Amino acid sequence: MVQLGEQFKAFRVHKDEHGFRSGVERISLSDLPDGDVTVEVCYSGVNYKDGLASTPEGKIVRKYPFIPGIDLAGEVIESSDARFKKDDLVLCTGYGLGVSHEGGYAEIARVPSEWLVPLPDGLTLKEAMAIGTAGFTAALSVERLLANGLTPEQGPVLVGGATGGVGSMAVSILSRLGYEVIAVTGKTGVSEKLTALGAQKVITREEAAGETKGVLGKELWAAVVDPVGGSFTSQVVKSVRYGGSVALSGLTAGGGVETSVYPYILRGVNLLGIDSVFCPNNLRLKLWQRLAGEWKPESALSQMIQEYDLDQLPELLGQILEGKAVGRSVISLK
Repeated sequence: MVQLGEQFKAFRVHKDEHGFRSGVERISLSDLPDGDVTVEVCYSGVNYKDGLASTPEGKIVRKYPFIPGIDLAGEVIESSDARFKKDDLVLCTGYGLGVSHEGGYAEIARVPSEWLVPLPDGLTLKEAMAIGTAGFTAALSVERLLANGLTPEQGPVLVGGATGGVGSMAVSILSRLGYEVIAVTGKTGVSEKLTALGAQKVITREEAAGETKGVLGKELWAAVVDPVGGSFTSQVVKSVRYGGSVALSGLTAGGGVETSVYPYILRGVNLLGIDSVFCPNNLRLKLWQRLAGEWKPESALSQMIQEYDLDQLPELLGQILEGKAVGRSVISLK
C-alpha cells in the first residue's frame, strides 16, 4: 500500500520548451490537484479519450504536466466528506477526470467527492474498470433506447464498433436482456469472439448500411448503438425502422455527420445524444447498480478483458488510436 507522504508512480504527459513527451515517473502528493477525497488507485481503464490525451494532436489536455486516465477504482485513503471513509471502495468516471483534472493513471488520485460512486455489490474493483467509461456509456445508450420504447419484439439492434469498448459492452448487455444483436466490425477474424459475446450475427460496415437508394434505405434496424459517428452514422440512419432510435456516443470515424432530414421526418427516427461525462448523479448511481446486477456484461467480462501494468500503457494508447484495440484493457496499479 502506498503511504501518504511517499512518492508514487504516475504516467504523465509533458509539453514544454523541450517538446512533447510522456512516460512513467515518480511524483508527490503536492503534484495532485485539490479534492476532498484521496484514493489509492487499484485499477484504471484504457479509453479512446485517453489515447487522445497521450498525443499533442488529441487536443484533450490544456495544461501540462498532466496525468491522463478518465477512469479509476480503488480504496479511500483520506476523506473530508462524511459520505466516504477510509478503506471504502469507490470508482470514478467522467466529469473532468483525465481531461481537466489529474486522472487515474497514478497510484494515488485526489478527486472531488461528488464525482465518486461507491463500488456496488456484485462488482470487484477490476470488473468496475473493465466496464469503465466504455461500459457505462453502453449502459447509458441502452437505457436511452429502452426509455424510447425499444423492446426485443421490435427487431434487431445494430451495434457499431463492436470490438471496441462501448460496442463489446453493448453487445453483452443487450444479448443478456434478450435482444437480437447484430454486431458491426471492420476487423477480420473476430466473428467468433463477437458471437461468444452474444451477437446473433456479425456483419461488415458496408452490410450495415444496407442497399440505400437516395435518402432512405430498406428498414432493417429497430435501433442502433453507435459509438462510431462520421460516415457510419450517415449511412445506418437511413435503414432504421419506423420509430426507431440511434444512440450516438462516439466519433472514432469522425465528428462530422452528413445526413438528410428524411429518416427523421418520414420514419420518425430519433437521434439520441449520449453523454457519459456529465450524466446526472442519480442516473449514474442507478446504472452502476444495474451493471452490477441484471445488466452485468458477464460475457464481455469473461472474454474481452486484458490486464496490463502501468509501464505497458504507452503501447496500449497507441493501439487504441490506431483502431487495433479489441475489447477492454485494464491497467493494474496494485
